[in-house]
Amino acid sequence: MATINFGGVLEDVVTREEFPMEKAREVLKNETIAIIGYGVQGPGQALNLKDNGFNVIIGQRKGSKTWDKAIADGWVPGQTLFEIEEAAQKGTIIQFLLSDAGQITLWPTLKQHLTPGKALYFSHGFGITYKEQTGIIPPADVDVILVAPKGSGTSLRRLFLAGQGLNSSFAIFQDATGKARDRVVALGIGVGSGYLFQTDFKKEVFSDLTGERGTLMGCIQGIFAAQYEVLRKNGHSPSEAFNETVEELTQSLMPLVAENGMDWMYANCSTTAQRGALDWWKKFKAATQPVFEELYASVAAGKEAERSIASNSQADYREKLNEELKELRESEMWQAGAAVRKLRPNNA
Repeated sequence: MATINFGGVLEDVVTREEFPMEKAREVLKNETIAIIGYGVQGPGQALNLKDNGFNVIIGQRKGSKTWDKAIADGWVPGQTLFEIEEAAQKGTIIQFLLSDAGQITLWPTLKQHLTPGKALYFSHGFGITYKEQTGIIPPADVDVILVAPKGSGTSLRRLFLAGQGLNSSFAIFQDATGKARDRVVALGIGVGSGYLFQTDFKKEVFSDLTGERGTLMGCIQGIFAAQYEVLRKNGHSPSEAFNETVEELTQSLMPLVAENGMDWMYANCSTTAQRGALDWWKKFKAATQPVFEELYASVAAGKEAERSIASNSQADYREKLNEELKELRESEMWQAGAAVRKLRPNNA
């Protein structure tokens, strides 16, 4: 572990320098990694592991869209692509990468293949943390581990192909074999992590659910919509409102923040922009912090998990989801966004 100073707080992390790919391959040389689920995280993690030289197989329902996607990605039926039960039987490490609702449904089938010494791997702490609601209680004689890339599987794959990495958290819920730590760190390196920081299953899911509903997705859409509507009500065109609300942030300013931090981004903007940002950021913090406190309390109380399970388990979930996404997609702001994207050089 390398000790890094994070804003005055010392934290131990695992880097590729101290745990290189060669070591990861050595740790997992006799393992068969079975990826169960080929939706959000599955493709990126599976392809990165395969390209890094690990023994990977995929478990999917034959004839499903994701089965066909796996074939299109180069997985071969009967060799590296199998029905879920067969892949789970063959795997010594089972990466359970279905949606939270999908994990609940498949759990009675999957647990039959968790024989002693295997490892059960998650990329989200939901199923284990809310076990009273999910029913996911692993047997005592398997390792239970987690690697959670801090981004989508698409981002994980894109950064890998660009020679970069996406930072990930890792956790050990159960070490039955004495090898859980080496296994989980090797897998974290293998899937393409930039560096790994340790957490536990509960903290991972609490931070993840807060982040998704907060600054990563829910909050950002809310503040986009609010600013866009204020500009439009005051006579600004859709193009101007969208560019000042979304395009400049995502295409110009956020890359500067990612490069060197918010202070550096401020320092590289006009003095007028600097003054306004410094004057107003604390007002936005004061306005939104009560919402974040309410959100975290809801996550910690299990209310967000309860709502997710109830909603996502309904037979018509996909239809309802598509209707809600349609509302976003067909809003004037995101219609303007589609037009703006087409006008970028090379449609970037």
